[in-house]
Amino acid sequence: MSDALDCRPNEPVLTRRQWLTAASHAAVGAAVLGLSASPTLAMQPQAVRTMTVYKSPTCGCCKAWIEHVEKAGFRCTARDLPDLTETKAAFGIPRALESCHTAQIGRYLVEGHVPADLILRLLREQPDARGLAVPGMPIGSPGMEGGTPEKYDVLLFDRAGRTRVYASR
Repeated sequence: MSDALDCRPNEPVLTRRQWLTAASHAAVGAAVLGLSASPTLAMQPQAVRTMTVYKSPTCGCCKAWIEHVEKAGFRCTARDLPDLTETKAAFGIPRALESCHTAQIGRYLVEGHVPADLILRLLREQPDARGLAVPGMPIGSPGMEGGTPEKYDVLLFDRAGRTRVYASR
């Protein structure tokens, strides 16, 4: 009579040491290939890396920002609108946080010239928030390169419009 737990009697059983060695080699291999060791980002569906960007059809800095986030691995669908006022209001973007374009990625909003690395951080950390915003159009932010760069804050905001500084650049 065979042992009920022995489902594959012809396959070798790894010792704990062999299993740990194999697991560590897999982790090193993933790091070499540039894969995230974070299960939250590595296991997220590719759809989370896809964003819809609402912008004016003639805005050059919006196009430059889209190029910036696409270089970081995001796929963007641009929606050109003659007026973004109603769209921003429907999304609940506080007027004080508004910029020239609004992006939606998963359950989050990205308002304005937010750097791609901070969008990745937002997706990795998954805070209880509505999204990130860079109010206005600060010189030196992604899509607004040229001239003398200005210091600016990237704000995390919630549904009530409360903000906190997420990062300073």
